[in-house]
Amino acid sequence: MQRGEVWWVEFDERRPVVLLSEGDTSGIRVMQVVAPAGVDISGLGIEVAVGAMEGLPFEGVLRFAFPCPGFTPCTWLTTVSRDDLLERAGALPYAKLNEIEDALRLAGQAKERTPATTDEAPRDKGRPPSRWTRVVG
Repeated sequence: MQRGEVWWVEFDERRPVVLLSEGDTSGIRVMQVVAPAGVDISGLGIEVAVGAMEGLPFEGVLRFAFPCPGFTPCTWLTTVSRDDLLERAGALPYAKLNEIEDALRLAGQAKERTPATTDEAPRDKGRPPSRWTRVVG
């Protein structure tokens, strides 16, 4: 199991998640893929689209809420164990992982990277992410 892989997990029902870390004793950090908001979320967060373009059998988004004083955002971030991962659905390309990392930073949800999670391809740090469903702020 590697960072960027997409797996099915059983929460209240079977749902896809993106692995954001490699497994360790504390578990695997994942983010649930959800349906697009369907409304303007300007000022509230970012959605990064995933789906057929990445070879996945579904369409969805990873939604990142911006910090807002007095509110606890629903982030769809959680930690699972290897036993929770039911079936591999695919893997995201490095460019998409870079978009996700940028969105995590903007939303204030970034976690310090470990050597096991830094095997990404180099990118131009001065350029913004190539494609976000919605960039709000």
